[in-house]
Amino acid sequence: MTEKRRKATALTYDQKKSVAPMITATGKGLVADEIIKRAKANDVPILEDASLVELLAELNINETIPEELYQAVAEVFSFVYHADKQMQRKE
Repeated sequence: MTEKRRKATALTYDQKKSVAPMITATGKGLVADEIIKRAKANDVPILEDASLVELLAELNINETIPEELYQAVAEVFSFVYHADKQMQRKE
């Protein structure tokens, strides 16, 4: 039995620069591990969603997400927003 390689994708969204969120990093295996390691080191909330990562991993770095993924990615950003608020309360 072979173990499936881990995948990770990082997103950013700046309303002033782009109409939609963009892919800032994507990779699998060791690259995915590094993306996750850097996110944790910088207190960036991590949401695990294998189906969404599969779709986002097909995109290129600096590519905006397609309209059909807006709802799913909006849920990710909502998760991040709430996680940030919780961290601020703890500090």
